[in-house]
Amino acid sequence: MDVEEIREIILGILQELHEDIDFEAEEKMVDDKILDSFDLVTLVTELGEEFDVEITAKDFVAENFNSLDTLSSMIARLLDE
Repeated sequence: MDVEEIREIILGILQELHEDIDFEAEEKMVDDKILDSFDLVTLVTELGEEFDVEITAKDFVAENFNSLDTLSSMIARLLDE
């Protein structure tokens, strides 16, 4: 699975959370509080199930969740581990 495929799947998950947000344009989803703590817990659970990866405390930092690209990079990295 390449990063573009990962990105499309994550975008779908994010759009299920908030269909009114343009996630492709957002660069600070956590820092600007676009995603709240409940959204993040839901997102981590869904990403774990979708990609069969474990997002640990060391990965659960704002930098990894601020944009669609950083999320995609994190998942790609976890899939390679």
